[in-house]
Amino acid sequence: QVQLVESGGGLVQAGGSLKLSCSFSGLTSNTYAMGWFRQALGKEREFVAAISWSGGVTNYADSVKGRFTISRDGAKNTVYLQMNSLKPEDTATYLCAADFLPSEGVRVRVSEYEYWGQGTQVTVSS
Repeated sequence: QVQLVESGGGLVQAGGSLKLSCSFSGLTSNTYAMGWFRQALGKEREFVAAISWSGGVTNYADSVKGRFTISRDGAKNTVYLQMNSLKPEDTATYLCAADFLPSEGVRVRVSEYEYWGQGTQVTVSS
């Protein structure tokens, strides 16, 4: 069974940094796109970043470009989200997701992802 587990969230001051991790298991295919999404209290889940299985293709939401970096380590079955220059509006539950793609590509819509983790809370104080 597929399982994704996020970690690394916490409370930081504006301008600080956090690095989130998503460890996954049970993905039998080697061609899974991975993504990070976030959901603030009372708001819809929104796209943050995505990466192809090989790591060769990435995509970012405009709100995080230049501040966040998604990466992966295939040997460790882990995807990361390095978050720098954090802002109070980045406060949300961050979730990782996986979806099968038969090619090197990414997906950015919530409805396109099949597997989800439970999320890790990120709170940025002002």
